[in-house]
Amino acid sequence: MVSSPSTSPATPIVSKRYELLTLGDELLLGLTANGHLTFIGAQLGRRGVLLQRNVTITDEADAIARQFRESWASADVIITTGGLGPTCDDRTREVLAEVLGQKLVFDPAIEQAIAERFVAFGRKMTPNNLKQAYKFERGEVLPNAHGTAPGLWVEQDGKVLCMLPGPPNELQPMFVEQVLPRLAKLGLLLDREAYIQLRTAGIGESALETRLQPIFDKRGDALSVAFCAHQGQVDCRVSSPSGKLSLAQLEDVAAECAQLLGEDFVGYGHDSMAKVCADLLRAQDKRLAVAETATGGLIAQAFTEVCGACKFFAGGVVCCSNDAKMELLDVPECLLLQHGAVSAEAAVAMATGAAETLSADYALAVTGFAGASAKNGTGGNPVGTIFIALHAPHGVWSKALSYPGPRQTVKSRAVNAALDWLRRELVRAQKGGAIPLRRTGVMQ
Repeated sequence: MVSSPSTSPATPIVSKRYELLTLGDELLLGLTANGHLTFIGAQLGRRGVLLQRNVTITDEADAIARQFRESWASADVIITTGGLGPTCDDRTREVLAEVLGQKLVFDPAIEQAIAERFVAFGRKMTPNNLKQAYKFERGEVLPNAHGTAPGLWVEQDGKVLCMLPGPPNELQPMFVEQVLPRLAKLGLLLDREAYIQLRTAGIGESALETRLQPIFDKRGDALSVAFCAHQGQVDCRVSSPSGKLSLAQLEDVAAECAQLLGEDFVGYGHDSMAKVCADLLRAQDKRLAVAETATGGLIAQAFTEVCGACKFFAGGVVCCSNDAKMELLDVPECLLLQHGAVSAEAAVAMATGAAETLSADYALAVTGFAGASAKNGTGGNPVGTIFIALHAPHGVWSKALSYPGPRQTVKSRAVNAALDWLRRELVRAQKGGAIPLRRTGVMQ
């Protein structure tokens, strides 16, 4: 949902028309998710560009040519993904060269880069890989540090064509490190972010807007505001497309919002909740452990996605069976028999066991019913019942949550709730406040 004080969405600062063509039968068959649209759209949006259209096309040559002609006639910048590999269904390079009236020329430097990559992996290069060594005669090459197919760059007829390989691990660093700087140099997008983003947690989208509206009203139509809700989080972006507010003034608005939000303010920018918690743990020289059942290792995964996780993350235990809880975390059998594995008491014992076993200052534990074949869980707890426990240097607590919905939704919301609880505790500890606030459940 997007809203603003003027009830109209924020307008893009850059007026050039951008189109994205994502190629591949696997996208249309649903075998691969179209993550390129999400990633590229977000990256362009940060730089003041609204992606006007995304079209997903089959690998068939006529379909590629037909759509490219249409897009080339209407767009200023066209970005394509996929179809640059070595196999027979990779036709993008050849089809677009023909449409643009350009020859493809062999580039020995590309051949050498491909050969060196095969040597590095201890594999033999087959002849069809040389198909990737051709570039446009009046174009440039975007080196691919993570794959064999380089990107291609063409400026023709006052327009830009940027062709990128399909694998995300190859495309994403190329786009950030090479494509965005080139577009900024040409004046086709901003050289900085077009807005200031505030990340919030623990407050809904409508409540957030209501709380911040007095701040927005003071700036009138000079300020544009947009909201984006996630599971357990809401982002608020403030900008001034008209240019009436300077960057310094926008920073003042964001700072005023952050001050008003208090603990509901997570941070500026795009850092994940796990990254925010990681920074707080590092700043306080503390270590974290996790114990998970219902979330199946998702909390541990969130922290190991953060660079340098070994500096603050002691480790995690996924223990679905009672035997695993007893053997790995020293959870007493009598406690499990009396209260059940899905209970506040079990969550507290798991968090305590994780902290002690892995020598951590803080520990998170999650147990619950994320989903089942039956309509209800056991012990009077319906599916969607989650117990989270937090172990800290000054105590351990648990809280009960209820998240009706599909299994993946329950798991995601449980992860976000656990991370947000940890974040708030670390913020209080950083400020010197050892008294926990707004806690429910049991305490040891």
